[in-house]
Parts: sequence; C-alpha cells; structure tokens
Amino acid sequence: MKLIKKVSVAVASAGFMVLAATAEAKAVSLTYDSQIGSPGFAPGELFVPQGVTVQDETGNVYVSNGRGLNPDGSFNPDLGNKVEIYNPSGEYIGAVGSGGTGPGEFDEPSALEFSPKNGNLYVGDVFNNRINVYDSKGNFLNTFGEGLFGGLIEGRAFFGPSGITFDEVGNVYIGDFSNDRILKFTEDGELLGSIGSAGTEPGQFQGPAGVRISPTTGNFFVTDQFNNRVQVLSPEGEALLVFGEQGIGDGQFNQPIGVEVDADENIYVADSINSRVQVFDREGNFLTAYGEPALNEEGQPVPPPQLGEPPFGDPLDLTPGRFNWTAGTSLNDGKLYVGDFFQGRVQVLDIERHKGATKVPEPASLLGLGVFVLGAAMTKFKKDKQQSA
Repeated sequence: MKLIKKVSVAVASAGFMVLAATAEAKAVSLTYDSQIGSPGFAPGELFVPQGVTVQDETGNVYVSNGRGLNPDGSFNPDLGNKVEIYNPSGEYIGAVGSGGTGPGEFDEPSALEFSPKNGNLYVGDVFNNRINVYDSKGNFLNTFGEGLFGGLIEGRAFFGPSGITFDEVGNVYIGDFSNDRILKFTEDGELLGSIGSAGTEPGQFQGPAGVRISPTTGNFFVTDQFNNRVQVLSPEGEALLVFGEQGIGDGQFNQPIGVEVDADENIYVADSINSRVQVFDREGNFLTAYGEPALNEEGQPVPPPQLGEPPFGDPLDLTPGRFNWTAGTSLNDGKLYVGDFFQGRVQVLDIERHKGATKVPEPASLLGLGVFVLGAAMTKFKKDKQQSA
C-alpha cells in the first residue's frame, strides 16, 4: 500500500493530494450468512454471475447470469443471458430479459443497479455494447450508449460497460472498461462527459471495473483492475486517495473487481483472483479479509475454467467462504452480496461493525493463497468474466 501525504501532482488542471493513513481503524468483521443461486443451467441456476444488486422496495436480489453457454461450454444464446430474480429468502421467482440483440435482450449481462431516483434497473450488455433499462417491474424501457463503450483490445478480453452507480440527482456513471474512463449520463441516457484516462498515474485507469459513489461525501470509489489498486476521486474527478498493489498479502490485490462503500466510507473490495473480499477504512487502512480459494481433494486451489470448457471450476467447492474468484458485489441492509464467479452462486455475508474497537482485527479466515499460474489458454472466456457490477 502506498499512501502519500500532500503531494502536488498535476491531474488535469487540479492538484492531487493523497490522504495520509493516520486515523485508527475501527474493526469490521464479515461472516457467512447464506447462499443465493446454485451452479447449473436450469431456471434459477447460475453460471458466471457478473453482477448483483438488491431492490430496496422489495428486498429482491437481481443477478446477471453469464453469456449463453451450453453445459459443454459451447455458445447458446438461449441459456443464461438473463437477469435472474430471487426473493429475500433466496427463492427463485423469475427473470428479466433473454438472449439476443433486439430491444431488451442481452449478449452477456454484466453490472446492474437500480436508480434510487426513478427506480429503474440499468444493466450492462457487454457484447451488444450498450446499457438496457427496465422499470421496477422488469419491463423494458430503452437502450443507450451504443458506440460509446470501447471494444476488445489486446491483452484485455473483457470490454464494454463495467460498474454502474448514481449521484444524488440521478445521473448515472458507468465504467468504460476498455477506454479506461467513467462515462456520465443523464438518467435518460444523454452523454454528459467523462472522468479519467488511460494510464498508471493517480486519476488514470487500466480497466475501471467497480464504480461506487459514497452516500456520505459523493466521492467516487473505483477498482482499477489491471493497476491492482483502488482509487478515490472527488465528485469533480480529482484523485484523492490511491492504495493497493499486486500481491496476495493484506492490502494487496490480484485484479480487484467489485467495490462497495458504506455510510462510514468503509471500502469493501472483491479481490477477484485472490478469491476473497478485503475491507478498508476511508483512508485505505486494511481492516479485515474474508474468503479462501476453492480447493480440490488434494487441498490445491481449483483453477478457473479455460476457453471451451464448462463455465465452472472442476471440482466445485461449495463450502461457505470458499470462492473460485470473487466478482460483482452489492451492499444492502448490513449484508454484502458477493458473486462466486466460477461456482455459480452469490454468497451473502453479514457485516458487523465494532464501533468501540480501535485495534484492527485479524483476517476472518487464514488466506494461504498460492499464486495462480495463468497459461495462454486462459483467454477469452475466463477474462471475459473478470469484472462486475
């Protein structure tokens, strides 16, 4: 973790200041609560859940279900390509959308969020390279963004719209993954501007995956996937805080994807390839971690599937707290929802904040993580799934 205090670095036309990590961290713990969905191809079953969100008025959980694939891994637009809906108890109750290129159809749904202003559901549509919008009942309303999101670029198989978030007046901000920026739209889809550019400096990105706006300050929290860091930006897009680097230790990342921020500005990060969630305070101090990689019978991490294989780790390890890559996230009513990428489920975690504590707790579980060796065969299908909502 690299935290710098009062460094005058030009970012666009504004000065850059990284906040110093001087405040004592308050303890946060994560514990397993339940599971939503299960691996498979039948109605209500999931494969490669990229995004997850909760509808405030109903408590129903909406999960983006992978790009259409047959059980053998071959393409089939009639499977997946939907947003699956579960009631607060985790029972499957229906779906939004279907596979295709027409109005309201998907070719790989990704990040998704409900607007707190109009109640509509906004869903990234990766291979159609657009955003689909539905009302609160799941009726299709409109599409926007065609031609604005970047396409496939070398070395980065995922593309199109990534994280989605809203400001207090209803404007929607959407990660443009390949173009290394965040686009700003009106609630009706009119482009207003963008934040960020490609690079490794503060305020620049290499794959902005998760995007959240703080309910407290209006600051942006962004997982910068291939820079292996988290950035905090002001509402005007000025870099305020940068933390993280590549690795497997506390405060290190291996391609972070989902990000959430609570009212205290604690930061929850899906540390994808490390198969865990890490939690930090508002100044980037490590608080705790939860999760371990899925293991085979020999106790070795289960690798993610390769191109052309079924979209699950083999074997599955559905032990609570075991992940085969963490993915899209959602924070709602004291619970953290975390997509288990290659195990076809969402794990629901309880969040406990210890208000009187001043000591940073030990990680919630021991993370004896080995370094994954990602061969050249791990190309399009695997990397397509490296970000969320």
